[in-house]
Amino acid sequence: MKNLGFFAEFTLSEILRSLCSLRIIMSLYRDTTMYENIVSRLALSSFVIGATSPTQNLILATFGHHELSPHFVGARIAMSFERRSLAKRQLAEEVKGMEVIYERCCGVDVHKKKVVACAIAPEGKEVRTFGTMTEDLLELAGWLKNWRVTHVAMESTGVYWKPIYNLLESEFTLVLGNAQHIKTVPGRKTDVKDAEWIADLLRHGLIRGSFVPERSQRELRELLRYRTSLVQEEAREVNRIQKVLEGANIKLGDVASDVLGASGKAMLEAIVQGVDDPKALADLAKGRLRDKLPALERALHGLIGPHQRMVMQCQLRHLNFLDDEIAGLDKEVARRMDPFEESIQQIDDIPGIATRTAQVILGEIGLDMTRFPTASHLASWAGVSPGNNMSAGKRKSGRTTRGNHWLRSALVQAARGAVRTSGTYLNAQYHRLAARRGDKRAIIAVAHSILVIIYNMLRNKTRYEDMGIEYFDKRDSQAIVRRTIRRFERMGYTVTIAQRQPVFS
Repeated sequence: MKNLGFFAEFTLSEILRSLCSLRIIMSLYRDTTMYENIVSRLALSSFVIGATSPTQNLILATFGHHELSPHFVGARIAMSFERRSLAKRQLAEEVKGMEVIYERCCGVDVHKKKVVACAIAPEGKEVRTFGTMTEDLLELAGWLKNWRVTHVAMESTGVYWKPIYNLLESEFTLVLGNAQHIKTVPGRKTDVKDAEWIADLLRHGLIRGSFVPERSQRELRELLRYRTSLVQEEAREVNRIQKVLEGANIKLGDVASDVLGASGKAMLEAIVQGVDDPKALADLAKGRLRDKLPALERALHGLIGPHQRMVMQCQLRHLNFLDDEIAGLDKEVARRMDPFEESIQQIDDIPGIATRTAQVILGEIGLDMTRFPTASHLASWAGVSPGNNMSAGKRKSGRTTRGNHWLRSALVQAARGAVRTSGTYLNAQYHRLAARRGDKRAIIAVAHSILVIIYNMLRNKTRYEDMGIEYFDKRDSQAIVRRTIRRFERMGYTVTIAQRQPVFS
């Protein structure tokens, strides 16, 4: 009974509501062990709370006033399938008897070619199936208006929810739920049951909506994400060109830091046109690369075949096409990000963040930080928060959460740039953590710090002030001194400390 103090503070209805919101009730139907464990705890809690509900009366009638244990209760449940079924029905009745938050609501089960909608109102319930063409979705909107629906919930299934959301958002309050949080009961899995279950959860306020920005920001997101995809494709094409050069034993990448820079492109274009003379190719170098002419001549002496010239010609043409498309997207993104210009300049002061990275970050999170209660909520949504998995006092996996892939990638890119900026707080944080935890964990920690800094800057309308590379030394100065003294003493030295002047101002 020592672990039942938690149950004593709540009524059984509150416990059931919490269980339902966490999807544990659904686990009962598919996992006998989980079911036995929960019911045994509820049975034990009935002696603390008092048998005041039908479910508690059922448990007391089933098990009696024995000195119960989970093993005893589990054995009794295993022996009585009828009682277990009755308990499940009773639990369902308890859920249905919870407070109704939205009287007129609808649950929508979304698929590629059809949507199944279940409308619930005080006068009854109706389930209908609609297509996904525009005229079908307009018919869905009219049907919802006839039922005077105010709230509509759906799962975030791939991209199929987006046209429905775009069409209905001006008429109804939409709730986009995480599909993993609102799974239906195995064994009764149909589209109709899915829609009914979503509607029932919405009716009782048990679906937590996902963050869906306004339409203008969603359109900006699509442009930014497509531009990022093109930039990534450009990098892949550069790697393919490098592969062809290596196959022809042209070691341009060993001498030039950027194979596709101004000098490198001129050389590659000449190679495609049939120039084989290494000296003539090296003479196309520009700027500081001309200081490496002897090395360039040796690197450009290769054996390139006609098929390799043809492949490289296609690759360069593709690369030029990508450059043009990215330039066009840059212009459109810059036009749409006029309202963000001040904030871009604001966060551009953070080490590692350039204009493109700032555009991606602001395009994903927006400017209104009140959507996220704390910086920790934002970091978790972005997927740069460490996992929290502890059992029996032992910390297990600390794997980061799955979050916004595009935002996380931009933050990691910014972190990589920030740790190369010496004399900064982020640089000191990286080296402090990388020594103990490794490069990847340290980079994620720096990305987390960058996002927290951005959150506070946007929320409080402040400028970036770097705390400096000495921040951690100032914070732990005494610990650093003690640790250093212990190291010297282990080496056999006697250490006397005398501070001549304050080290840190």
